[in-house]
Amino acid sequence: MRRTAIELADGRELIYFDLPGDPGRVLKDRRDLPEPPPASELRYDELAGEWVAVAAHRQSRAFLPPADECPLCPSTETFLSEIPGPYRVAVFENRYPSFSDRVGHIEPGPRSRAGEGRCEVVCFTSDHDSSFSRLSTAEVRLVVDAWADRTEAFSKLPGIEQVFPFENRGEEIGVTLHHPHGQIYGYPFVPPHTERVLAALEKNPDAFADRLERERSAERVVAANDHWTAFVPEAARWPFEVHLHPHRGVPDLPALTDDERDAFAALYPEVLRRLDAVFDVQMPYISGWFQAPVNRARDTFRLHLRLFSVRRAPGKLKYLAGSESAMGAFVNDVPPERSAALLREAKI
Repeated sequence: MRRTAIELADGRELIYFDLPGDPGRVLKDRRDLPEPPPASELRYDELAGEWVAVAAHRQSRAFLPPADECPLCPSTETFLSEIPGPYRVAVFENRYPSFSDRVGHIEPGPRSRAGEGRCEVVCFTSDHDSSFSRLSTAEVRLVVDAWADRTEAFSKLPGIEQVFPFENRGEEIGVTLHHPHGQIYGYPFVPPHTERVLAALEKNPDAFADRLERERSAERVVAANDHWTAFVPEAARWPFEVHLHPHRGVPDLPALTDDERDAFAALYPEVLRRLDAVFDVQMPYISGWFQAPVNRARDTFRLHLRLFSVRRAPGKLKYLAGSESAMGAFVNDVPPERSAALLREAKI
């Protein structure tokens, strides 16, 4: 992997990640841009025990632009994008971040503070019409290395409590740019989901190992190799939900060995292709890496990826009902054993 960092016109950082033999990428951003916005404001809900970010500047971000005005495609003579020229994988600071180190003038109070953190965009390919599932094994491995590089960098920043690389695909789940890409959030707090997992680990420090052992012997395994198992969890909340766990317990992406990264790069695109093949349509999905918090539970929280789709049948989506949205009490219309069988039997 070759790593090349440049500065965009407004001072944000962009990093090219390349394979051996790829051309150099040092190009100048020709745009005239205003300064990036200040950080959001965090407000604390003391009854829920949760932080909420208020980021009004995000209203200005691009919303489903035409392909010839895509901000994630390489710049051309007629349109200047976020990325000055051709690339293999490109990572840059989000222009409209939920969290950033540009704190501004927010005064901390008993229930508020600046949303200090970091948000980056990860462009998986310069091909606007491609998808993660169509990347080669070498290209997927390059993305994994980029995720690991950025996780390590984020973890060294002051105030970052958890690093979350993720991808959203499909208008059905709210994507505003069609170009194949994901994001990385460096949270200045431990998010609510992780707090619940940490509470469970206090009761059973071996909960991750116990779950993996149980699921590997169940009928819900979708695919596996020597280093990873992909399975539909016993208590899946979504119609199609797959978790990918490395067989060796590690806290985060930087801790994966070369063999483990190669094995993931071979298995994960297969899972994505199976997802698309179930109904022979491009499935909307959210996919995210759950890593140990930067400063807590490094010896008990185990790295894993969670992938889920809101599509429950051809032409039908799962919308969160009142009980689910308001109370967080999920009802799944598709038995996990059934969705696992459909994924295993899908023709890819």
